[in-house]
Amino acid sequence: MLETLESRMMLSTTVRFAAIGDFGAHSAAEHAVAQLVRSWHPDFIITTGDNNYPNGAAATLDGNVGADYHCYIYPYRGRYGAGSADHRNHFFPTLGNHDYMSLGAQPYLKYFKLPGNSRYYSYRLGPVEVFAIDSNPENRDLHYTNARTSTASSREGKWLRKSLAASTAQWKIVYFHHPPFSSGTTHGSSAWMRWPFKQWGATAVISGHEHNYERLIVGGMPYFVDGSGGDSLYPFGKPLKSSRTRYSAEFGAMRVSADESAIIFKFISIKGKFIDQYTIAQQPTVSRSMAAIDNHAS
Repeated sequence: MLETLESRMMLSTTVRFAAIGDFGAHSAAEHAVAQLVRSWHPDFIITTGDNNYPNGAAATLDGNVGADYHCYIYPYRGRYGAGSADHRNHFFPTLGNHDYMSLGAQPYLKYFKLPGNSRYYSYRLGPVEVFAIDSNPENRDLHYTNARTSTASSREGKWLRKSLAASTAQWKIVYFHHPPFSSGTTHGSSAWMRWPFKQWGATAVISGHEHNYERLIVGGMPYFVDGSGGDSLYPFGKPLKSSRTRYSAEFGAMRVSADESAIIFKFISIKGKFIDQYTIAQQPTVSRSMAAIDNHAS
């Protein structure tokens, strides 16, 4: 059935995007991940934060991002090339905690020209709309109180709820830095980001912060941790009950393909190893119900 779904998605309306996280280290691993991503010829790239190690400084930003991803950025004013060839931006990052370490993320905000207020915004291409969220406690619109208290009722949360409700896209992907659920031992779960995403209309959530890959199913919806983009790799602890797949042996990235009938999430390592696949198929019924199919290799 998966092969049938994938063949259906080779239509001209198919949208392909990559998701990378915790990558901005100007390292050999980052370069390898970027080579992998470029080989997919994605329509656009999203990031789950920490675009600029170690402290978000202006001096390191172009080397950490532009060196490998300048051909997706517009406008691009760095030293590594001319930027996006079609004069359209194809690179949509989110803020991580390391990006905030210099001047309240001002180097990041000056480097990228993004929709909305550049901290949280949406972008649509065909059947897919992605919603970037700033999950950092320093973000005033998050109304952060403490690590255990949900920020769903914040100004940013209200923006997302309204934006998801207004979207007519078939697939609605929310992404940000701090994972609501994680089996990692370095940072673990971020309870303040446990918003009712599915209730608001989201298809999936992608985050980073933990430098590994994990897929969890919570309340019938997939949550992905995608933090293996090039800085370092973190181990796992005892798996959460909702955890379905975990991987931290190699760096890698997510490849997502979608048309009106299905969306396929994959995680692939820098050696080209298939690690995980999760498919959501739109069923042709009056109720517009959905079916999910998952495959993984350990």
